[in-house]
Amino acid sequence: MSHEHAAAGLFDATGRPLSRMPDRVTAATNGVIFDAQGRVLLQKRADNGFWGLPGGVIDVGETVEQGAIREVLEETGLQVTLDRLVGIYSDPKAHCVMVYPGDVIVQGVTIAFECRVQSGELKISEESTDIGYFPVDALPEDTLISHHIRIQDALANQIAPFIR
Repeated sequence: MSHEHAAAGLFDATGRPLSRMPDRVTAATNGVIFDAQGRVLLQKRADNGFWGLPGGVIDVGETVEQGAIREVLEETGLQVTLDRLVGIYSDPKAHCVMVYPGDVIVQGVTIAFECRVQSGELKISEESTDIGYFPVDALPEDTLISHHIRIQDALANQIAPFIR
């Protein structure tokens, strides 16, 4: 089977069809943060213009917990603690793929945590153009498909983590 043919029927996190299979796999985290009204925190990504959960690639030498806390702080200005593991997301069929500038296609193995804010002031980072809390039943139309799934999983309040 050709590399291109293997991508048939696969879509990235924005819903666009993949031109080929991913170039590499990376380990990443997402922080799912709800406010007192039950709204979820999203940032508008500078790289693709879509809304999504704060998070990013884990640095060498970091644990997934450290990476999640660092990424949330860098991207939101908020210091958080991790309340629970929501799930582990890696299936390309579940939109766990991002296309980056230069047509670099990356399959993410993303560990999503529900987080609780300890301190800090909400702010936009270099990686985003907007940030804010949204009602979970009225997310922006251009929210990453994979992040819709993670938010719904967090809302399920399931004890065991989802594996998708």
